[in-house]
Amino acid sequence: MEKKNGKFVITPKTERSVTLTIRLETELNNYIEEIARKSGRSRNELINKALRFAFDNLEFEERD
Repeated sequence: MEKKNGKFVITPKTERSVTLTIRLETELNNYIEEIARKSGRSRNELINKALRFAFDNLEFEERD
């Protein structure tokens, strides 16, 4: 949204995220809550960082 020539201009919204519903083990959820509290970061931010790290460091093992 911007002001251009005295007009109120609305540009298309670009999505940078999606909403996803998942089930977590209770113990994992409790750990995320604890880390969020200690770090001052949101659960969402921590989960995104953890997933990014996991995918960036993913390695597949070949089975014989």
